[in-house]
Amino acid sequence: MHPENDGKPRTRQIASALDGLLNRSVHVMTFGCTYNMGDSRKLKEILKSQGCRLVDTPGDAEAVVVNTCTVVGSTERRMLRVLSGLKEKELYVTGCMPVVQQDEISRVCSPRIIRPEEIREHYKRVGTVEPCGVGILQVASGCLGSCTYCITRKARGRLKSISIPLILEEAEKMVDAGARELQLTGQDVSAWGYDIGMNLSELIQALVQIPGKFCIRTGMMNPSTLLPIRKPVIEAFASPGMFCFIHIPIQSGSDEILNAMGRKYTVGDAVRIVDSFRAKYPEIFFATDIIVGFPGETDSQFEESVDLVTRLKPNKVNITRYSRRPHTPMAGSRDTLDAIKKDRSRALLRRSEDIYREINGRFIGEKVRILVTEKVKDGSVICRTPSYHNVVIKKDLPIGYEGHAVILEDRMYYFLGSLC
Repeated sequence: MHPENDGKPRTRQIASALDGLLNRSVHVMTFGCTYNMGDSRKLKEILKSQGCRLVDTPGDAEAVVVNTCTVVGSTERRMLRVLSGLKEKELYVTGCMPVVQQDEISRVCSPRIIRPEEIREHYKRVGTVEPCGVGILQVASGCLGSCTYCITRKARGRLKSISIPLILEEAEKMVDAGARELQLTGQDVSAWGYDIGMNLSELIQALVQIPGKFCIRTGMMNPSTLLPIRKPVIEAFASPGMFCFIHIPIQSGSDEILNAMGRKYTVGDAVRIVDSFRAKYPEIFFATDIIVGFPGETDSQFEESVDLVTRLKPNKVNITRYSRRPHTPMAGSRDTLDAIKKDRSRALLRRSEDIYREINGRFIGEKVRILVTEKVKDGSVICRTPSYHNVVIKKDLPIGYEGHAVILEDRMYYFLGSLC
């Protein structure tokens, strides 16, 4: 009997839109987070394996792939403008938007959809990496959160950690291809392992054993998942293969607002995490995120966020004006006036930049160790210090160069330096 006629139920194999991209000239446009950039890098390797030629502009391409982001309303509107402008092209769309907002996409164009998980499944059969100084190492997709404002968790789903052997295999390929910085990325990097009975410290300990000259930068870590494992993670950061850098998105200085956000930690919890890292590593680079104008946020609750930033003195504050997103619990809540959001955003930015000037001024004239990770343009490179400060040196240096530089000038978000 033919196997298709043996009476047993069959799962129909549905072809991916990727299967149609063969021997074409393709332009890939990427928007949004580091995780999206990682997906696009994998996508490009898939396309090359299918005989495609990557081109620099949509005008030179037979087909265009847009990797979308929809984290806030302004980004969504930008995506729709981009897609509308490309509607006459052979168009493919991937990223978060087609997962949660396919109807909106259909109103402006009629593309073929590539689900993000299709990229990762296809990539397993390819496995090549593009030589690059900075490797983007996806360690998990999804999260364990229940944030009431976040559309990304709807798009990415629940946490799915990638196993250590698979992560190590990809990391080794990146290092062999010339990566000198490995960026661990996911929607919540400190959630890695919760679903497979492990924790982030074990992953770090495995990664730093890879032969080669490189350093690891951890991505965004949610206080709610980092708090229970902070002690082993802090110890794991002691490896010389780790950049002394943490990105912990606290989001608000008000416990009432954090509760309304569904963040599952208190301000005190977040402060305790940051203080614990600084007790062990006083020079650690600390980045955080703050949302202003969340529904119901009062002037005094906003001032609590300003006070928190003043108390913690982050090296970088990513400030976002609250944006109502569809398919979230907060979608029907009364929004804060745009003028209030704008005023609060500007006030917090002014305070943050005062802090940057205070911190950065201490480095002028200092001699620091550097690692070259990226070329900006001919005659200029990006270097990282052990604490992940960005130092631009106007000199042609190879990726992976290690040496020392003197900090000459503070440019607020990076330094200018000179070799010494």
